[in-house]
Amino acid sequence: MRRIHFGCLVAMTFLCVANRMHAKKGVKCGGVLSAPYGNFSSPNFPGLYPYDTECTWLIVVTEGSSALLTFDHFDLEYHNSCDYDYLKIYNGFSEDEGNLLGKFCGKSSPPPFTSSWHVMSIIFHSDKHVASQGFSATYRKDVCGGVLTGLSGVITSPDYPENYPNNAECRWIIRAVPNSVIKLVFADFQIENNEGCNFDYVAVYDGPTMGNMHLSHYCGNMKPPDIVSSTHELLLVFKSDFNIGGRGFKAYFFSGECQEVYTAIKGNFSSPQYPNFYPNNIKCHWTIQLPPGYRIKVFFLDLALEGRNSLTDGCDYDHLAVFDGGTEKAFLLGKWCGREMLSPITSTRNKLLLVLHTDRNTANRGFSVAYIGVVPVNVSCTRTDFQIQIPVQSLAQLERNKIYLGTPACPAQVVGLNFKIHTRFDTCGTESQKRNHTSVIVSILYIDFSAGNQEDIHEYEVQCEPKRKEASVNLISSSDPYRLNQFAENLVESHGQDAEAVEADESKSQDTSDIVFISICILAGILMVIAVVGLVLL
Repeated sequence: MRRIHFGCLVAMTFLCVANRMHAKKGVKCGGVLSAPYGNFSSPNFPGLYPYDTECTWLIVVTEGSSALLTFDHFDLEYHNSCDYDYLKIYNGFSEDEGNLLGKFCGKSSPPPFTSSWHVMSIIFHSDKHVASQGFSATYRKDVCGGVLTGLSGVITSPDYPENYPNNAECRWIIRAVPNSVIKLVFADFQIENNEGCNFDYVAVYDGPTMGNMHLSHYCGNMKPPDIVSSTHELLLVFKSDFNIGGRGFKAYFFSGECQEVYTAIKGNFSSPQYPNFYPNNIKCHWTIQLPPGYRIKVFFLDLALEGRNSLTDGCDYDHLAVFDGGTEKAFLLGKWCGREMLSPITSTRNKLLLVLHTDRNTANRGFSVAYIGVVPVNVSCTRTDFQIQIPVQSLAQLERNKIYLGTPACPAQVVGLNFKIHTRFDTCGTESQKRNHTSVIVSILYIDFSAGNQEDIHEYEVQCEPKRKEASVNLISSSDPYRLNQFAENLVESHGQDAEAVEADESKSQDTSDIVFISICILAGILMVIAVVGLVLL
């Protein structure tokens, strides 16, 4: 079974740790550290550590707490990829590489690490050549503040959801990879309220110190709006005075490749570290936000997540969810896990949110998607002509001749706030077709987003049923994402046809066997009749 009782898991891990505690004759190292705080170091520190040694330390604090790990000294043999001597730090148990926080060597100390749950693993390894002084480190539990370096995580006030203590002051520095930003989302907020927020408050700074730009200052019961930094570091400060408390706050942060906002008309993105395994214990947000009137079509190019819960058949572990709007309160369009070939989905509005949630173990390859904005095209028709309108604000970057029906000789005109095409059925490349025993008039609307040498022409089929004066429009091709998705769909259809062919062969084989069996029965019956007649004649 996938889920194992935590006590059993710790016990099994302890046995693994114990097996590594005597990595070399006469050398004792590693162990389980369960005190509220403590320190540990490489063998022989501050002397040279021994060759050919591997030690594992497991920090286990009370459930619901976190652990802060800091290094006082660090000096290991250097290698570009730390393949010789190294220190590995895991957010949880070391058996799952998805929990790896980092691998370190050389003389540069690892940054402070705050675990996202109550277990942290550290592995020290040395090879058979070149020894150095090693390392010394300290840890402590129930951290109020710290340096958070994960792709995502949760920050809560002390003792949340119980009332926070008086006279508390906590500072969390969220540090993402360079050239990225950090998004902070408050899920719950109840702080003593007063005008000016001078007593108890939460303050956010656009950088690692209080000397950076002050982004916001909050108290009361209203959740602060989402906050996005301008750099890869953000400081969150919580302070309470000598009386009157509250429930406190709970906030999520998303950073680096785990938090992106896409505003281009088309694009693609994937889970962190794709196609390698994604990290464990993360929650990532990807927002697609296009101009008003647009809808968003998403193509799933690859999906490989942890599978379903065998007991509930639900996506209870790692999953990808898509919401028809900018928040998780919007309508849920779908929630998936395992390995699936998904059909495209289309939003009903100009915002779409994709959320990846992973738990503490069992990672996989992840996902890759592409998207395209569906232009807000309004089509109507009479018995003799088409009328097409597109808001200018939706295609503000395009000249009118980049929008045409059938051929470039039928471009749009600018009428008020709209691009408009009004044409008769006998012009602009329209043609009559029979569909479902109904006569319809069909043409292609081209919207040319090409720039420089990069061709990017989106095609929409416009259709009219003249008798009913009913018109419709559908995106039929746009760019590579569509073609990739078509290829995937064709592949699925091909597999389906192969399966049907196999079933047909098996059916034919079964039919042949039945015919042979029936023939044998008939022949046996004839022989029996002949035998009976022969006996009567005798």
